[in-house]
Amino acid sequence: MISPSIFKAYDIRGIVGSTLTEDIVRVVGQSIASDARQAGQRAFVMGRDGRLSGPAFGKALAEGIRAAGLDVIDLGVVTTPMVYYGAAELGTQCGVMVTGSHNPPEYNGLKMVIGGEAIYGERIASLYARIAEGRLFTGTQGDYTTHDIGEQYFERITSQVRLAQPLKIAIDCGNGVAGAYAGELYRRMGCDVIELFCEVDGTFPNHHPDPAHPENLTDLIGCLAGSDAEVGLAFDGDGDRLGVVTKEGEIIFPDRQLMLFASEVLERNPGTTVIYDVKCTRNVATWVRQHGGVPLMWKTGHSLIKAKLRETGAPLAGEMSGHLFFKDRWYGFDDGLYAGARLLEILSRAKARGQSPTEVLAALPNSHSTPELQIRMAEGENFQLIAQLQEHARFPEATQVSKIDGVRVEYPDGFGLARASNTTPVVVLRFEGDSDAVVTRIQADFREVILSFAPGVTLPF
Repeated sequence: MISPSIFKAYDIRGIVGSTLTEDIVRVVGQSIASDARQAGQRAFVMGRDGRLSGPAFGKALAEGIRAAGLDVIDLGVVTTPMVYYGAAELGTQCGVMVTGSHNPPEYNGLKMVIGGEAIYGERIASLYARIAEGRLFTGTQGDYTTHDIGEQYFERITSQVRLAQPLKIAIDCGNGVAGAYAGELYRRMGCDVIELFCEVDGTFPNHHPDPAHPENLTDLIGCLAGSDAEVGLAFDGDGDRLGVVTKEGEIIFPDRQLMLFASEVLERNPGTTVIYDVKCTRNVATWVRQHGGVPLMWKTGHSLIKAKLRETGAPLAGEMSGHLFFKDRWYGFDDGLYAGARLLEILSRAKARGQSPTEVLAALPNSHSTPELQIRMAEGENFQLIAQLQEHARFPEATQVSKIDGVRVEYPDGFGLARASNTTPVVVLRFEGDSDAVVTRIQADFREVILSFAPGVTLPF
């Protein structure tokens, strides 16, 4: 019996041996391929990360896709972006990655692109309906081939992303699959690379592969302090997100990374749009305007951002979680290793002008802000609370209230955000202000409003 709970907003994800088994992956693969076949597609690229369940799930996935009559090109152990790259370059326009992303070791799942678009929301939900209703294509079994795409991927990046000066860097892959490729890529670009936890190990024995949480960057910060490395890069479990740390141990969060990339991209693409998600700093909009671009705030979620990027033709997008999307000189999908390459290119040019990586990164605008905070709730209650806030909440001191994704309340000197997570039953909160006192004042506004609608919740501030 397949649980509908594994069909999430942006991917399919479950607990190995419980909600996700080989039999379930096989029938889900057949459903994905049936959806693609109905849309006129004929073949899938597939890959897997380094999780222990990956080989068995990969085999089952290939069997399911082939059962629906579509061909499979198996890339083996690769990053999620390398599956996207393979779908584009090998002409299938369809790809499936077996990955648990940054989730704990007992999880695994599937990320999908069909017809060149990451599928999400209702289209993922429809895969379950197709299975429940028995609308699965069968017939002549599709072909199965393998393909090593690593060399082609390296050549594509190194042929057009060049360093003006050599850099010494430290990288921390958290034993995720990025470890199989990141060191080699950056050495080919001319970097001297110190590798931390680059052995692919699905048990993640050192720390969790999620650079969005500062505690997972402790080892990288220590390495920078104790070596002559000039900057540190960190990657999540499947290689689609980037974390950045300066020589002095300052974490450069992704919204500040986005500003640096925006200034470089807008030099070549003046007047174009830069997309950022609702969790990002207010500084992004100001910075983009100052550099001749048009800022566009949009919903959180890598699939939603990708869809908006396609719709608008924007050359660049990013979100606070670390997903960065380059359509400028690239394909428009999120790729942590490629984003790292673009960062090193910018920093090397600055170094050639006599400016250190730390000086470049520290100069980016910054504000007083909280990390992502969470209110834990029962399943579905997070959406109910946000719906109430959108409909009834009043913030008298606000200059603007955006409801594109939850409630983002803008003040003259800061903002507060409350949105429902699409992946777990929590309300996500973030606060920013010109000073800590401003942050505290905005939090007090939100405390009063949230408790008026949900008096029993425990607030994380």
